[in-house]
Amino acid sequence: MKYVMAAVAACICTQLHVGSANAGTVLATVDLRSQTMTVSEDGVFKYRWKVSTARRGYVTPIGSYTAKWLSKDHRSKKYDDAPMPYAVFFNGGYAVHGTYEVRQLGRPASHGCVRLETRNAATFFSLASDVGLHNTRIVISD
Repeated sequence: MKYVMAAVAACICTQLHVGSANAGTVLATVDLRSQTMTVSEDGVFKYRWKVSTARRGYVTPIGSYTAKWLSKDHRSKKYDDAPMPYAVFFNGGYAVHGTYEVRQLGRPASHGCVRLETRNAATFFSLASDVGLHNTRIVISD
């Protein structure tokens, strides 16, 4: 019985290891000029969405980042408990997250985060969760 349990444990560990070794990569490219975010998975184009980034007086940080942490029902401590659904944080308090201010999408309107329609944020959140944070890149350029 001891050998059977050891064999079962070895099979499970092997399957878990193979699953993580086969994890894909997600790349979100945010273009500040066009106010769009393009998402690819394993190098294959998946989505292009309108976003809102920093309005005048605020900054959306330019650069290449690895996703750091996820928060499905986040609320901003800095900006009056504002909802930030499906937040994928990439640089301190900066995140890609959903917004209910959909009329603002396509033009700068945020305090610096990358905001997108909530259903699209849920899709991106799910992709990042599935492949893992270390396999999720967010590139922001002007």
